[in-house]
Amino acid sequence: MSTAQKIFLLFATLLLFNLLLVTIFSDKGFVELIQLKNDKKSLIEQNTALVQKNFALYYEIDRLKNDPGFIENVARQKLGMIGKDEVILKLNRTKTKRPKNE
Repeated sequence: MSTAQKIFLLFATLLLFNLLLVTIFSDKGFVELIQLKNDKKSLIEQNTALVQKNFALYYEIDRLKNDPGFIENVARQKLGMIGKDEVILKLNRTKTKRPKNE
């Protein structure tokens, strides 16, 4: 192999190595492609969760509009309301300390 061929081979090898580095680490390189795929996967998971939450809220809104029993349950649980003929009894349960027998 002549000296010119060796220089050409070295130059071609360096060029290919630089091209490989640019392909992997540049702005539009392989590393960014992997990051974008991970971001896409995360966004799809977030979107799926939001769709499920949206469906649950839609179902709750529908029940609030059309289900009197559900409305009553929500009023009792979240607002602390009671029925028309109901009475609330609050018991005072204080624990008394008993003296220890010695």
